[in-house]
Amino acid sequence: MAKKKTLLEKWRAKAYNEQADKEKLQKLWVAYFQKEKEIYQELLKNPDEEVKGTVKELADKYKVDVMTMTGFLDGINDSLKEANPIETMEEETEVSLAFDKELLYKNMVAAEADWLYNLEEWDAIFDADKKKALYKEQKSSTTIVKDAKIYPNDPCPCGSGKKYKKCCGKNK
Repeated sequence: MAKKKTLLEKWRAKAYNEQADKEKLQKLWVAYFQKEKEIYQELLKNPDEEVKGTVKELADKYKVDVMTMTGFLDGINDSLKEANPIETMEEETEVSLAFDKELLYKNMVAAEADWLYNLEEWDAIFDADKKKALYKEQKSSTTIVKDAKIYPNDPCPCGSGKKYKKCCGKNK
């Protein structure tokens, strides 16, 4: 007998289906992003309140179907104070939406979800300078900085005053 698919497996099969009609998939995502935005607008009004309930109860609370709530829970999971068991959750699984405000903001920036990190509800949580700092912090965390190349005749970085090839660069 085949194993029953979890909610997350069902959501991912539907939302990331390579064989699906592109237009249908686009409609699904447009509708999802709108619902996601509405849920975040509600959550950000009381950012310190821990919203809890079963997956089904939260879907009902935010007037979305269970699949949309599953997608939302998948998306917010990395921003939560304590991750939910999204891999195994079912409709009756108790979940929490207690999020880390700074982490959520930075994860929205990382996802390039400007429709979320530019929500006006953030203005009551962080001032413009704080938002700018979080934005920069997130962007710079994914920037790779390469050390300057040291050539054999350059002064040694250890500060000895010798050429690199005669000092730390010996036998390299």
